[in-house]
Amino acid sequence: MKIQRRQLGGIEYYVQLADDGSIASVSQSLDSLLMGRGISSCALIEKLSSGEGRVLAPVPVGKIVAIGLNYRAHAAEFNKPLPEEPLIFMKPASAVIAHQEPILLPAQSQEVHFEGELAVIIGKTTRDVSPADAPRHVLGYTICNDVTARDIQRREGKYTRAKGFDTFAPLGPCLVTDLDPLAVTIETLVNHERRQFSPCNDMIFGIPELISFVSSVMTLSMFDVITTGTPSGVGPITHGDTVRITISGIGTLENPVRARVYGSV
Repeated sequence: MKIQRRQLGGIEYYVQLADDGSIASVSQSLDSLLMGRGISSCALIEKLSSGEGRVLAPVPVGKIVAIGLNYRAHAAEFNKPLPEEPLIFMKPASAVIAHQEPILLPAQSQEVHFEGELAVIIGKTTRDVSPADAPRHVLGYTICNDVTARDIQRREGKYTRAKGFDTFAPLGPCLVTDLDPLAVTIETLVNHERRQFSPCNDMIFGIPELISFVSSVMTLSMFDVITTGTPSGVGPITHGDTVRITISGIGTLENPVRARVYGSV
């Protein structure tokens, strides 16, 4: 099932998307929609489909646990050895923006990079699970852009500030519950030019291993997100660019890039 979260008149709705991208049914409850109990109100669907409806991030994100260096080619392009266990870091939920919202470039950085990634959305409390049991804890999958201030990361040797700015975690455009992550590809375009392309099964650590590893460190809750690493080809983005990340079976996450105007809301 492909699900999108939208807002209309200050009220949040979950909508089920048909194959052609149109809204098939809608509910204020994700559980109801997942159980096939959404409604098909033509008037509400029409409003949600119009300019009156706003696309939100697929879920109200709790925390983002990100994985670094999880594609062999990406480690190679940065001259780093392959990790012996998953490298984890955090991105704040305040960094999340939705499909088509702008990535804002901070004045503190002169080299901001895109990083297209497959993201896993957790569906229930997850603690110390085995890799075999991990898939039962997955609600679904979406796309993340792990935007990074590369000059800050390089200078500090740390990840929190470089990856934690507001708008540095575009997420969307939807949640897919029945995706096979071993059978999809990821592609990133900047201004229609391909920068990344890889099968997602080229990860060093698979998704069940990642969920098991992270859950041995910290308890994961419903709507927490694990981003699974980026392929090779990352690079800079500047004011006026548009980043489009496509994962087969999910769709395309698109975000314009703008210089941040300080003091604005």
